[in-house]
Amino acid sequence: MAFWIASSPHNHIQAQTPKLMRLVLLATLPGVLAQWYFFGWGNLIQIGLAVLFCVLAEITFLAIRDKNIKAQISDYSAVLTGVLIGISIPSFAPWWITAIGSLFAIGVVKQLYGGLGYNIFNPAMAGYVLLLVSFPVQMTSWAPVNDLIAQPVDFLNTLWLIFTGFTWDGFSVEQIRMNIDGITMATPLDTLKTDISRGLTVEESFVNPVFGQFFSHGWEWINLGFLLGGLYLIFKKAIDWRLPVSFLAGMLLFTFIGYVLSPDSSASTMFHWFSGGTMLGAFFIITDPVSGSTTQKGRIIFALLIAFLVVIIRSFGGYPDAIAFAVLLANMAVPLIDQYTRPRTYGHNQGGKS
Repeated sequence: MAFWIASSPHNHIQAQTPKLMRLVLLATLPGVLAQWYFFGWGNLIQIGLAVLFCVLAEITFLAIRDKNIKAQISDYSAVLTGVLIGISIPSFAPWWITAIGSLFAIGVVKQLYGGLGYNIFNPAMAGYVLLLVSFPVQMTSWAPVNDLIAQPVDFLNTLWLIFTGFTWDGFSVEQIRMNIDGITMATPLDTLKTDISRGLTVEESFVNPVFGQFFSHGWEWINLGFLLGGLYLIFKKAIDWRLPVSFLAGMLLFTFIGYVLSPDSSASTMFHWFSGGTMLGAFFIITDPVSGSTTQKGRIIFALLIAFLVVIIRSFGGYPDAIAFAVLLANMAVPLIDQYTRPRTYGHNQGGKS
């Protein structure tokens, strides 16, 4: 069975779903490899677990619905969902966290709505938000980058830590999260939000080693990896360039407004661009052809809405990254956006008359 993603008859760039999914998977490699380099084996293991559970959930629910398993499992959509979930989960999170998020993403968000092409929410982001709301401690327990970590963790110890909560030598996740000074570290976004709430300025907060020499130690290179992969997708015409460009331009605009209004408590655009999951969201999340807007003007509005929500949630919300929440909220607005941005039918005027 072949699925074709196109807006007939106006969009003549058609891509068979398995080919498109494989292309997107290939484009994630630079970011995934950067994540492995800075955070160790944990995220590669999480990606493997998420893919496994997503594929098993897909097979199970297709069998329950009496669908053609071989045809639909070979479209790689479940694999891509697993990869996106695995990337988003902290490297030392317990295995059952990944299992719950993957099963929910495929079983509820995707298959319950009818399968690929019918889900109104992005499955990976819905699974991630479920985990973040249900298990906030585990989902925010990111370890420091490898060169700041007090106790380096090899592959086998990482595997043991994910499945038991301790390394072979008895170190817990909380102990592993300590840096070389013996202080438990958070992500750059979380650190900045906490420091500002304590009355520090952005400049005073940036002396923390978690920010490194540039913007977010390690995270800037991970975002750069996903940026390179995203540019490759644009070059191959696998995604609509309007979405990531509008999203990043929107973040530029809204962070500039925040900086003008309150420079001491507002980080630069570059910090927001290269921290957290910004580039992953720009090129691999909001470009989902199923849960996003289907019109050209609508895609621009959709991306700008996500950018606005990301900046607002990062500045005033309780969760520092905000990409997943912003995407799901924008998914809810897609029917309204599409209704008011539908192109005029050929042969009719704006009022719909011939």
